[in-house]
Formats: sequence, C-alpha cells, structure tokens
Amino acid sequence: MTNPDGARLLIVGPPGAGKGTQAVRIAETYGIPAISTGDIFRANVRDETPLGVRVKAILDAGDYVPDSLTNELIQDRLAQPDAQGGFLLDGYPRTADQVAFLDTLLDSHGLALTAVVQLVADRDEIVERLRKRAVEQGRSDDTEDAIRHRQDVYLRETGPLIDEYASRGLVLEVDGLGSIDEVGDRIDAALASRDIRPTAAA
Repeated sequence: MTNPDGARLLIVGPPGAGKGTQAVRIAETYGIPAISTGDIFRANVRDETPLGVRVKAILDAGDYVPDSLTNELIQDRLAQPDAQGGFLLDGYPRTADQVAFLDTLLDSHGLALTAVVQLVADRDEIVERLRKRAVEQGRSDDTEDAIRHRQDVYLRETGPLIDEYASRGLVLEVDGLGSIDEVGDRIDAALASRDIRPTAAA
C-alpha cells in the first residue's frame, strides 16, 4: 500500500445484483486486484499457509472465522505487491470491528478508502431474477422465501456499514439493474465523478 494515487475501493450490493461480475470488470478496467474474502480463505486453505491451517480448522469445526483472523488475512493480502497500487474489496469489511481495523491499517500507511460502490436494485426485481435463475439451473431449494431471507440478512449486516461510509461521503450509489455493460458504464461514470479513471492499459 505505497501508492497514494491508487484507487482503494469497496463494492457492496445485495445477492443477485451482479456484484461479483462487476468486481472483476472494475479490477480489469482500473488495474487493481479484486480481493474477495472467500477467495482469500480458499487460497490460504489450498496452499496450507499458517493462516490457512487455522481457517481450515475453524471451518471444519463448523464455526465462523472470527474477525481477528479475517483481519489478519486481509492485512496479509493487502501487503502483497499487486495491491500496492490500489485494490477493490468484495465481502470485507462486514462488521464494525472490521471497519475499524481497515481504517487503522490504511491510516498506518497514510492512506484512506477512496470510494464505496454500492449497487442498488429493486428488491422484487432481484428476487424475480434469482428465482428464474434457480429454475433454469434446477435449484429447487432456492425458493422465493430463501432468496428474500438472504436479502434480509444482507440489509441487516450491510446497512450499518453503508451508513458509516455514507457519513464520510464515500458511497456512490449505482443502479445495478441492466446489462453488464450498462451497469459497468454507470460505475465508470460514478467513479469518474471522484476523479477515479481507468488505467491507460485498460
């Protein structure tokens, strides 16, 4: 984390809003790594790193990975060379303690978050989109009730974090409905409003 000019971004959005797809696109367009906590967990477990061994033991026991260990994994990932010029976090932070840790970590390098991209979409339209996808993929367990429950969990967990970042003026709301390119163009326009622009190579 040595480049103060690099974009340091978060992306948030409800299940079904295409967050993962847009995260990949942002990473490619802006020349920064998309960092997903799920990917970090899997990579460390696969590579049997000391952190990965600890994560595997917790997951094998059916427990949640505690904030302290998630924070360690994020700190380790952000210290890697490809994240020195900026990054896009997906799935972190999820709690107030994680927000505080990330603030402290960035501040220790004289840095701060640049922006939070929030994909927003009409709840009923998202439910309908996911329900159709479940039918197409033969996932009978993905009922409308289950889909709506995941939306509730997202709102409950993410709402306070969005409020916190909104109070700092960091949140950029982007309509998440439409084609991948349409949503991507809206994200580009929102980031450009903060003078965050694609890399020359993109």
